[in-house]
Amino acid sequence: MRKVAFITHLDCDRHSQIGHPECAARTAAIASHFEKTGLLSQLVALTAAPATVEQVALNHDMAYIEYVKATIARGGAFLDPDTYVTEYSFAAALLSYGGALLAVDKVVSGELDRAFCCLRPPGHHAGYETSQGFCIFNNIAGAARYAQTNHGLTRISIVDFDAHHGNGTQWSFYEDNSVHYTSLHQYPFYPGTGAAGERGRGVGEGFNLNLPLPAGTTGKPAAEKLGREYVAAMTAFQPELILVSAGFDGHRHDPLTLLSFEDEDYLAFTQIIAAVADRHCRGRGYLTTGGRLQSGSAGTFRRAACD
Repeated sequence: MRKVAFITHLDCDRHSQIGHPECAARTAAIASHFEKTGLLSQLVALTAAPATVEQVALNHDMAYIEYVKATIARGGAFLDPDTYVTEYSFAAALLSYGGALLAVDKVVSGELDRAFCCLRPPGHHAGYETSQGFCIFNNIAGAARYAQTNHGLTRISIVDFDAHHGNGTQWSFYEDNSVHYTSLHQYPFYPGTGAAGERGRGVGEGFNLNLPLPAGTTGKPAAEKLGREYVAAMTAFQPELILVSAGFDGHRHDPLTLLSFEDEDYLAFTQIIAAVADRHCRGRGYLTTGGRLQSGSAGTFRRAACD
């Protein structure tokens, strides 16, 4: 049995807007499911600590960070048409980002094998100096930078199976050959990026792997594509750590996307990624939540991560 962390913080739920699809119910559903089914007792429960502003600046422009702070100080508003901030949002965003860094520390040190970050707000649409798509700070990209600067890792894989393409994460490493980004997502779809031809630029060419899926795609062909193309890419790349943006909004019951995944499909995705972690980086990896979540499909993570 693997030692797997479950990283949360209740203050993330204070970032909330009535009627908005990115809300506290997302992470609450996961925590409730894990507790009711007894899965939580098999995990190592950890409380996230806030990232420092300097740590957020590993992947974001300091002027943008100050802009977010100033907007919140004025009482909150929408940073863009989709992304709100309230008086509690800066603290929640630092916790979400800091939880990802804690996962890196625990996994890279060998104290724990894997981790699941049940935190919000999500991050994969946030760019160097922009918010987008419910995302304020890009926690998964920041975690990769942190693993490089604080732990000396040189080859990091980021895998994203949210139904929406993680444009912010892609552009963070588009000209970088030390971080390989793979995204399995609906296309064409929001945010409009993620075509197969977007493969990186300069020294980063070939280190960006988009696996676009047409509307209506079911889990089996998606898993086959991930198992074929991602596994081949990682055989060449030889990652030292795998980070996962785990969005479950490709589920067939999600009201805002058009993929047709079932709960068990997320188990298949995670097993593919876990096998790559076992083969190339001593099992080291973690998932952080993104998109909207189905509590049942989130529960399948434990079966793949712990076994």
